Amino acid sequence: MKKRIGKYRRSTDSTQALIMLAPMFIGFVIFTYVPIIYILRYAFYQSNGFSEEWIGIRNFVRLFTRDTMYWTSVANTFILAFGKLLLEIPLALLLAVLLNRGLKATGFFRVTLFLPAIISTAITGLIFSLMFAAYNGIINDMLMNAGLISRAINWFGNKWTALFVLGLASVWNNFGINMIFFLMALQSVPMELYECAEIDGITPLKKFFYITLPMIGPTFQAVLLMAIVGSLKVADLILASTNGQPAGGTEVVMTYVFKYFFGYDGRNIEVGYASAMAVITGIILAIVSFIYMKSTNKLGHSTE
Repeated sequence: MKKRIGKYRRSTDSTQALIMLAPMFIGFVIFTYVPIIYILRYAFYQSNGFSEEWIGIRNFVRLFTRDTMYWTSVANTFILAFGKLLLEIPLALLLAVLLNRGLKATGFFRVTLFLPAIISTAITGLIFSLMFAAYNGIINDMLMNAGLISRAINWFGNKWTALFVLGLASVWNNFGINMIFFLMALQSVPMELYECAEIDGITPLKKFFYITLPMIGPTFQAVLLMAIVGSLKVADLILASTNGQPAGGTEVVMTYVFKYFFGYDGRNIEVGYASAMAVITGIILAIVSFIYMKSTNKLGHSTE
């Protein structure tokens, strides 16, 4: 009798779990796998969203042989992503270490530093485009008042200065969430390790490199991977600020695909070609993620 009751309870629990998970699972399939199938299908068609024609691999041939602008946008994406991460990740880790010391007003600074992360990326793009405007931007006014420059800088008139501004905007918008992840990892490090290190006379710098970094290795690996993939997929920041200007100098791969998919910025709607670009972009992201996971495998298992 007890066995039957136990089996009934386990069956009931499993049924309840499946019912609770079903909406999320169905939503995941609809909004993840269905679009992937849709993209894979249309990559082999010439389509404007209303009519379609099977053309085989011609979209991919066009992408690899004639569309140099796509590969320029890929290069811009990597330059922007890895350039900003050189500042964003160390900054987030440094602030997390400082906040983890439990100094006065830590709660206030934690909330203040995290605030940019809750602001929409599109709003961030608008804010920085206004701040760095050529003739009435606050940054040019501050630099001229301080005597650092004699005339206004056209920040968005040059590819490299525009990418610099976009990188700053992305760092400001994203370092807060990475800081919180690092702070959570730091708070899980046993204090006994630091106490033993102090007894042995270990310097703070050595404690950081030989205790802190190895102990937060798995978290560091995950945070950096998410930051890399998220940076390579950036789009709304560009659309809200430079829209790829000047002359496509700040065009990134996701904005380039978006403009073909929806006929944005004067382009014709080419769903098939945009799908082919999305497939290749997905493969590039998968390769980057695979290389990163393989190269940092030791870091992820450093605490085992």
